[in-house]
Amino acid sequence: MSCIVLVGMPACGKSTVGVILAKTLGKGFIDTDLLIQADQKLLLQEIIDQKGNDYFQQVERHVLSKLDAADAVIATGGSAVYYEEAMAHLKSLGQVVYLSLPLSEIQNRLNNIRTRGITMGPGETLAQLYQRRVPLYQKYADLTLETRGMTPEQVVQAIAAAALPGPLRRL
Repeated sequence: MSCIVLVGMPACGKSTVGVILAKTLGKGFIDTDLLIQADQKLLLQEIIDQKGNDYFQQVERHVLSKLDAADAVIATGGSAVYYEEAMAHLKSLGQVVYLSLPLSEIQNRLNNIRTRGITMGPGETLAQLYQRRVPLYQKYADLTLETRGMTPEQVVQAIAAAALPGPLRRL
């Protein structure tokens, strides 16, 4: 259990925080959205547009369930929590940290919802997506961190202090 798995809504900072956290702790960094793109040789939005949400979710479930990682920070896509078996696998790799932000903050940050590669139901709003996902993030999280008003560096320090044992608590 040497990994830190970041979950949360799109635009909550998983990838940004993940890179800095990996550098700070001397771990590798894995962005599962990039793994999906490499696997499919398409951008996330292209997969959704060309092959549909169901196909995208099949690919995402497969990539997450088969991820082989050790001593890494893993930034997941916002929909990772839809797949119970994939989340069980990710939890077996390490601690799951939910980067929590209020809906209003997500709305302020997310100005490209229809081009970013976010799997949503037909006609589903960001508020509906938020309401559906938050209970799942909470369910799987070993640590929930409210990040409103925090810089990425402050989030990294909070994760290091709260999620990791021993000397790393000094950060």
